[in-house]
Amino acid sequence: MLNPSGDETLRTGTDREPARRDPGACGPSVCTDASRANALHAARVADRYNCRMYKIRTFNQIASRGLDRFSRDDYELGSEISDPDAILLRSHPLAVEETGSRLLCVGRAGAGVNNVPVQALSERGIVVFNTPGANANAVKELVMAAMLVTGRGVVPGIEFVRTASLSAADATELHTTVEAHKRQFKGHELMGRTLGVLGLGAIGARVAEAALQMGMHVLGYDPAISVDAAWRLPSDVERMENQQALFARSDIVTLHVPLLESTRGLINVDALGYFREGATLLNFAREEIVDTEALDDALRQGRIRRYVSDFPNARLLQHEGVFATPHLGASTVEAEENCAVMAADQIIDFLEHGNIRNSVNYPDIVLERTTGYRLALSNRNVPRILGQVLSILADRDINVIDMLNKSRDEVAYNLIDIESEPTAELCAEIEAIDGVVNVRPVHSA
Repeated sequence: MLNPSGDETLRTGTDREPARRDPGACGPSVCTDASRANALHAARVADRYNCRMYKIRTFNQIASRGLDRFSRDDYELGSEISDPDAILLRSHPLAVEETGSRLLCVGRAGAGVNNVPVQALSERGIVVFNTPGANANAVKELVMAAMLVTGRGVVPGIEFVRTASLSAADATELHTTVEAHKRQFKGHELMGRTLGVLGLGAIGARVAEAALQMGMHVLGYDPAISVDAAWRLPSDVERMENQQALFARSDIVTLHVPLLESTRGLINVDALGYFREGATLLNFAREEIVDTEALDDALRQGRIRRYVSDFPNARLLQHEGVFATPHLGASTVEAEENCAVMAADQIIDFLEHGNIRNSVNYPDIVLERTTGYRLALSNRNVPRILGQVLSILADRDINVIDMLNKSRDEVAYNLIDIESEPTAELCAEIEAIDGVVNVRPVHSA
């Protein structure tokens, strides 16, 4: 769009598409000549602003409550959209080839991001969100149900009654058969037993609290517990110094840690050696956290009496004490809605304001709007980049009203509110700084 003087500017407004960058077309790794970068950037801006809306590509079945968060006046949603500004998905294994050249962010409606190529997206300055805690209550309820159902012989008891009812001649015979065999399904109450919770995040803390309410003694261990999680944790949870101590003192151990390289195969031969004889292990976190071969041996030897998992494993299901559900942890209407709404809100806040909440690859950063003109800038976390950006603004007599800078590992992110409307030329000059990954004007919808 041209202003009265004939210069191309990036205009704000609800009927205009926000600036979108082609990460592969310009930047310090491709265009080292500032004038060439300016020309390429200006050409791309003209093309981008032919569109009038943010484009959101969806994968999987996203709950309608989440999709309804996007105003249809400002957002175009669909599963067939090409070159989107954002992607919203659940479990779809996202391939780099599906991301397009203009992608700004990915919202995962769930906690795990193993289906998202986070590293590849980080290198392009693309923010990846997840929704920690949105499905926490659903998983907590399933964990508690698993402890109750498997501890009381409910599953084999139901199967016995179903079989007996098929062979019984009448109700009297069925009643006699049930009374004669019910003793074999005798179980244990949870009250008074010791539960060890490994991982005290949103789900682990809720499980701990529910177990306390049922009269259990609860132990907890989490070497990476956040301040917020520590505040949420009930004071009656006894904190362990290490996982070995937790295993050794627990009748039941439940796993609630993320799948990282450091937690893959965490429950191995050595770890299982610390468990009490005849203990119960629950895994509603990730299948790969448990070493299948090691657990198979522990079940055979009787060290682990019962294993309850949300990830069916053919080898382990050969044991009588193994129970599996078909990945039902977050499979409730409420959890799917909560995850979709949370992911949608995070995408909207990022696209319209540049704010980042619950990202797995970028720092959390929120800056209240003080002006209609804002720049969002991603760069490598090295010295002097921000200084160069501010120098460019000063050279153009552009006043900075407010700004916020945060970093996480190798990346840094900046929100800069300025007095003047940013031009394509300004953005291209900033992009040409060595170490800048991308820069965009942020326009409210």
